[in-house]
Amino acid sequence: MILVMDPGMEEKQQQELCLMLQKKGFYTRLVSQYGQLVLSIDGPGEEACARELSGAKGIVEIIPGRYSYYLASRRCHRKNSLVRAGRPGGNEVVFGGDEAVIIGGPCAVETEEGAISLAHKIKEAGCRVFRGMIFKPRSSPYSFQGLGRAGIEILDKIKVETGLLILTEVRDQLEAEMVADHADIIQVGTRNMSNFQLLRHLGQIPRPILLKRGMGSSIEELLCAAEYLLAHGNADVILCERGIRTFEHFTRFSLDIGAVPSLKELSHLPVIVDPSHASGRSSLVEPLALAALAAGADGLMLEVHPQPEAAFSDGAQSISPDAFDRVIELGRKVAAAVGRTLA
Repeated sequence: MILVMDPGMEEKQQQELCLMLQKKGFYTRLVSQYGQLVLSIDGPGEEACARELSGAKGIVEIIPGRYSYYLASRRCHRKNSLVRAGRPGGNEVVFGGDEAVIIGGPCAVETEEGAISLAHKIKEAGCRVFRGMIFKPRSSPYSFQGLGRAGIEILDKIKVETGLLILTEVRDQLEAEMVADHADIIQVGTRNMSNFQLLRHLGQIPRPILLKRGMGSSIEELLCAAEYLLAHGNADVILCERGIRTFEHFTRFSLDIGAVPSLKELSHLPVIVDPSHASGRSSLVEPLALAALAAGADGLMLEVHPQPEAAFSDGAQSISPDAFDRVIELGRKVAAAVGRTLA
């Protein structure tokens, strides 16, 4: 259950209310987000407690427990949230505004020379965010797992040499702490969307979080995962539709284009699309990317590799730098058609 309280409620009153509920056996958490003060209550007897608190001073609204998310919803925050990455006055991008943000880079950082060379090409194409994965969650324990801690130095060099913002994925709390001072955006991959301990931890790290939809997860489940981040203090959350598992086998997953406008109807959080993982085929990346922009996506994340056939992982879905240039060129036209630009 969630209590929406008067933002002007005195701290003493807040503490007294929490103490009273804790004595009744409830676990409480106070959250201040989007100009609202919210108190979550967890424990048996919530309905009876709601009746008791109904109309109490300082309580604006009581949200029943059947509503699985609130902070991520339009009910809480009607305006589109803007998530900023980078530094004002420097290389800064804004997700959720008039510009759709392009993120490009390899499935995994392989070598220092190759990653830096590709980063320069990504920048020349007009891209401002480099995806560089050094921790790779893989289905097989024998597949390339990434460079690990050794890759952090490479990411730092890319940032210094090119000025690009860095996005990288983490799989657990330890990795999150390792990259927190190096990455501009931290990614939670599809396999970890429901890793609630990780989400709680990332909620306390002051970095934008890109949250990928689980391959078998509903839209509601994605928003519930986002709620964990928001409820633990991090309002800078970017949602990512990356395809879901269906009975279709021609593509790696099925890109749910309808999820883009659906998420925007339900939530104020920015939404981007990853057509690379959704398709699993480089030939489909361009049309799916353009369709995502037409559907209102706030950005794209594209896997790019100078030699896709020689990539350590996911080469089949990676596009060449030339193909990346073409996607951006065509993407600008599609974005203009729906009243936006590309960043």
